[in-house]
Amino acid sequence: MRPFTYERARSVADALRRTVGATDDGASAAYLAGGTNLIDHLRLGIRETDRLIDVSHLDLTEVTELEDGGLRVGALARNADVAAHPLVRRRFPVVSAAMLAGASGQLRNMATMGGNLLQRTRCVYFQDPSTPCNKREPGSGCSAIEGLGTYNALIGASDACVAVHPSDLCVALAALDVTVVVEGPLGERRIDFADLHRLPGDHPEQDTTLDRSELITTIEIAGPGFAGHSRYRKLRERASYAFATVSVAAALDVQDGRVADVRLGLGGVAHRPHRARRAEDALRGGPATHEAYAAAIAAELEQARPVPTTPTRCSSCSAPSRRCWTR
Repeated sequence: MRPFTYERARSVADALRRTVGATDDGASAAYLAGGTNLIDHLRLGIRETDRLIDVSHLDLTEVTELEDGGLRVGALARNADVAAHPLVRRRFPVVSAAMLAGASGQLRNMATMGGNLLQRTRCVYFQDPSTPCNKREPGSGCSAIEGLGTYNALIGASDACVAVHPSDLCVALAALDVTVVVEGPLGERRIDFADLHRLPGDHPEQDTTLDRSELITTIEIAGPGFAGHSRYRKLRERASYAFATVSVAAALDVQDGRVADVRLGLGGVAHRPHRARRAEDALRGGPATHEAYAAAIAAELEQARPVPTTPTRCSSCSAPSRRCWTR
């Protein structure tokens, strides 16, 4: 591990000042919150930094109500606390379920909401510095395309990268109306959740649209609507502490046997949490039947382009989707 300095920020403004100051000095800096992803990467040599700016003690942990019935969640609220919060469980059960499906109890006690949004891929080649990986070392190649393809992307991959986003929480947020609030040198910026993460293209080393010094401060989830009728299901290799082979977040409003409205997010299929808009369009206004749900998923996966090592990945999407509809 390359040596770095540790600094504890006293406020958001202080954290920004320290980070911008490092950049101006030609150094690199990283924010430390829960550390459940960053510390691993520093130990493995995947990530290096000159200055570690600890923001974990800043006053960004509250869950408060918005006027429309939605929730404002501080970026430093712990995953376990948010998952158990009564307002989250009642108004957005899909969010609570998604967080409880991720990691272990110990990790959820440490991990933060903001950090969860910035998780990096668990592609085994990204985690192994001895192998080529364009995301870790741009221009070195992608070992996953011809290698172990269990977790390779189905949608939106590029010749440079086939990695997928690992977060469970982000799949649930992709199915809702969410705004991510960040602070940067130029002030506050509000980002639609759909615009936070990016597809790999020619620059898979860039996971998000955040500028280097910007800090996530708040996550706003708009009024619940029919999100009270929502579920999260995750297909994985073992019952706990495993990343999704495929996951589904679904919110459904059925009136007189027909789908009045629907929101659908897919995880484990793309470089970013995937909003399944084709499936939503196929379902909206139609009959609420198992046949219609299956056809909608099939319509969504028409855009899938699995690599040769992952020919059966598309069929994996059906099981968790079916379980969402039937509960």
